[in-house]
Amino acid sequence: MLQHVCIIGGGVIGCATALELATAGCRVTLIERGALGGESSWAGAGLLSPLLPWHYPDEVTRLTDWSRALYPDWIGDLRAASGVDPEYRACGMLVLPPYDLAAALAWAGARGEPVQELSARSMLPALAVDDFALWMSQVAQVRNPRLLQALRLALLRRGVQILEHTAVTGWRATPTRIEAVTTAQGAIAADAFVLAAGAWSRELLGEQGAEIPIKPVRGQIVLFKSDPGRLRQIVYRDGLYIIPRDDGHILAGSTLEDVGFDKGMTEAARIDLSRRAAELLPFLEQTPMAGHWAGLRPGSPDNIPIMARHPSIENLYLSSGHYRYGVTMAPASAQLMANLILGRPNPIDASPYRWPALKSL
Repeated sequence: MLQHVCIIGGGVIGCATALELATAGCRVTLIERGALGGESSWAGAGLLSPLLPWHYPDEVTRLTDWSRALYPDWIGDLRAASGVDPEYRACGMLVLPPYDLAAALAWAGARGEPVQELSARSMLPALAVDDFALWMSQVAQVRNPRLLQALRLALLRRGVQILEHTAVTGWRATPTRIEAVTTAQGAIAADAFVLAAGAWSRELLGEQGAEIPIKPVRGQIVLFKSDPGRLRQIVYRDGLYIIPRDDGHILAGSTLEDVGFDKGMTEAARIDLSRRAAELLPFLEQTPMAGHWAGLRPGSPDNIPIMARHPSIENLYLSSGHYRYGVTMAPASAQLMANLILGRPNPIDASPYRWPALKSL
């Protein structure tokens, strides 16, 4: 069995993978160039469902279905280990037109998922629109910052070494094996290395990552502060989601912007998101705005992540490209990666997430 695994990237994917490996008995070092979970994992909305799942290929929904099934127990374990409530809630999602009813019902029927068409205002009288809508009662959410706080404490309890504000500057490698990663604080040797650096994964590989189809995609979100209970379910329409938190905060997002590594916020996005949210829920026009931020997702074709061992470097693995659904896919991705690294069987076919052929480092 591997004695020491080094994970590069302290987002939700890196943290969840570190916890899974540490639980299996590995010594784990987790390296993060900034603050743990401080990039897209923190910035996301925590909606635990693809938007909309019948729009995605099986490679995505197979992974999200597995992950969603794991979530209740995973959150329970995190809560017990950390004492932090990540606010996992099965609050349901109301999908407003346009939507493909036949495709939605076919997707739901294949999974035994309860999806029904009903009057939107029968579920949410505050809506400005009066139309039919899809009600997806099992869609859940989690509060990203609290999830990351729980993961940190659980990792520390498991003895994981967390190195924050530690940028990886290079690799010490033979053509078939990584010996160590180099940082400004020194070299770190390990038996295996997992690159889980999100939008920065391709850059860390340098020219050897040229064929990795991962790039940063900026997403902006606005936050309102309303009264608790004013909105209880997620609302979705045509790319816009509105998500309530237990304390009355309401998120509205998000943009999809191909602007490279620019995390800047724009007034145009703030105005557009606020306007579209208030068109659905007029009370938001009089609701104070409490925040506006941006994050860089690890964009990938069709939202299909890469989770695999390097084709020629025996102890280098990649877990990245989860795009919009890193938090959704985290528990399943962590198990899949740990199973690959430790030689354990996986309950789903891992071949769709293979690593493209690359040059040796």
